Amino acid sequence: MAKLKFGVVIFPGSNCDYDTYYALRDVCKQKTIFLWHKEHDLKNVDCVVLPGGFSYGDYLRSGSIAAFSPLMQEVKEFALKGGLVLGICNGFQVLLELGLLPGAMLRNKNLKFLCQFVHIRVENDKTRFSHRAKKGQTLKIPIAHFDGNYFAPPETIAEIKKNNQIVFRYSDAEGKINEEANVNGSAESIAGLINKAGNVLGMMPHPERASEILLGSEDGRVIFESIIAKLN
Repeated sequence: MAKLKFGVVIFPGSNCDYDTYYALRDVCKQKTIFLWHKEHDLKNVDCVVLPGGFSYGDYLRSGSIAAFSPLMQEVKEFALKGGLVLGICNGFQVLLELGLLPGAMLRNKNLKFLCQFVHIRVENDKTRFSHRAKKGQTLKIPIAHFDGNYFAPPETIAEIKKNNQIVFRYSDAEGKINEEANVNGSAESIAGLINKAGNVLGMMPHPERASEILLGSEDGRVIFESIIAKLN
């Protein structure tokens, strides 16, 4: 199987870029490079990853300033042409600001920063990012965010559900969807969302932080392994 080339974007304030780089290069054994936000060259990568962190200190609004970074012009064009893009945590917020995914992020329901393991249930196992998992399977993956409360108006939520764009939902360990498991208050317990074309995924949990058992879980690898297997 040929190795893929991943590009991990670095913004001022990114703090999960090296974690993601390590998970892709050393754990998943794929060619991985860094992409500086001020550049205009994606360097022929097969998949762009927008990592977690606090791009530009999350001033103004989470991900809003990063959306205007020079490289985002290329990322948006890449995505609109069918290129694979994965946004993790702050990267998800950037994808929303870019308009590559619908909706917005609000403050967590209890107005607290959350840094903990959660369980997410696989809702759609037919995507390029989830086909190595099974529908209904629960994954144990950590979160670390303050603005992770996904919101969209009712008509947008209806459209998302109609198109089967919800890939992951917050659940308990048994896969049950309930208010307690929905730690940040997201609409429809949404933890991961894909675009209509199926090539752009945003998720709040951090799969790179659940890529090895010594981290407490290796469930996050299923996302990376799905990308690798599908592209090949």
